[in-house]
Amino acid sequence: MSFESLNLNPSILKAIIESGYTEPTPIQSAAIPEVIAGHDLMASAQTGTGKTAAFMLPALHKLATPSAVKSRGPRVLVLTPTRELANQVNEAARKYGKNLRVNTVCILGGMPYPLQNKLLSQPVDILVATPGRLIDHLERGRIDFSRLEMLILDEADRMLDMGFIDDVEKIAAATPASRQTLLFSATLEGVIGKLAARLLKDPKRIQIAAQQARHENIEQRLHFVDDMAHKSRLLQHLLTDVDLKQAIVFTSTKRDADMLAEDLFAQGHSSAALHGDMNQGARTRTLTKMRRGGIRVLVATDVAARGLDVPGISHVINFDLPKFAEDYVHRIGRTGRAGASGIAVSFASHKDMQHLQRIERFTGQTIAPHTIAGFEPKRVPRAGGAPRSGAGQDRKFAGKPAGAGGRSFTGQPRREGGFGSGEKRPNAGGFGHHNGRRHG
Repeated sequence: MSFESLNLNPSILKAIIESGYTEPTPIQSAAIPEVIAGHDLMASAQTGTGKTAAFMLPALHKLATPSAVKSRGPRVLVLTPTRELANQVNEAARKYGKNLRVNTVCILGGMPYPLQNKLLSQPVDILVATPGRLIDHLERGRIDFSRLEMLILDEADRMLDMGFIDDVEKIAAATPASRQTLLFSATLEGVIGKLAARLLKDPKRIQIAAQQARHENIEQRLHFVDDMAHKSRLLQHLLTDVDLKQAIVFTSTKRDADMLAEDLFAQGHSSAALHGDMNQGARTRTLTKMRRGGIRVLVATDVAARGLDVPGISHVINFDLPKFAEDYVHRIGRTGRAGASGIAVSFASHKDMQHLQRIERFTGQTIAPHTIAGFEPKRVPRAGGAPRSGAGQDRKFAGKPAGAGGRSFTGQPRREGGFGSGEKRPNAGGFGHHNGRRHG
């Protein structure tokens, strides 16, 4: 099948060809005709399968015909769980809609309200937003949904995981009942299925068999660790590798990302943190600096696993294993991009064995254990999580929580603020006020 056979508007086809695409992916071939036909849609497809174009191309096709309703409000609304994904969708809308007279606006937590108010005061065709910030504008009466024709929920499962279900339903309730609704999710069962039953009308259902990326150009390594000090020493050793150009180190919490970035900075690494409590300006500056080579080690939470594309990333290091197996695929996919090779390293203690097994089941691959001379673990966990002591003793996992007792990730006493005189925080000015609402 070709894009020409999908009956898309000629201006959109021209943009697709100019972008270098020749054939639609399976999710695009299945979804686009159904959306153009006006059906509501439930679609299951993983990130990296072309799902953004699967909803954006038919949305733009709809916008090629003028609206019968006179209003400044959006005709298409896309809700995403994170700011990075929202920016990715916004860029796709502009790329594929560049030959159409379409105004696209992106509304995110962390952006200044005056700027967003100005953007929303102008005619908008496509509005891409994270739920929390959109609710703020909706409650202040700044959004007019009277001409909204299409509501798109992108990565709906992740929005529910992040606690956005009430916001999503409130936003949907504020839109016309006549709207067309598209829901994209890694899974269509359970809570997602119940949400779809409430928001969608007789939807078509598409499930593209998950073809897990083999990541053949990414070498995956597993290092067993005894405790936090062992993990930190191993990280320090890996970061001295001359072949490491740029790395993303993933932690499980925002606090750990900040603390580890501070410790690495104090040890002489050009490091910075990236997570959801930073305001949008700081996040953008951090990513721009990394793309320009000013940051070698980015310490991030899973907010960076989706929609982040930095060509120079040679290594991904899972300092903490992800909570969800799917996130492992997103994390390691930050390296080995555009045909380049990459290395993905994961640390695991005996307490992490269930997480590790879920990841291996999800990917259909076994992550090979590696050891480095001088950094061998005292014990290697058995399958099923039962530890095996290297010294014939059942040693307990002895690592203290990061920062416990006034000590840093390295196990050394933490200096006041983590920095010496004259040193700057790796992400100084990069923290927005956290008011309890999750803005993605």
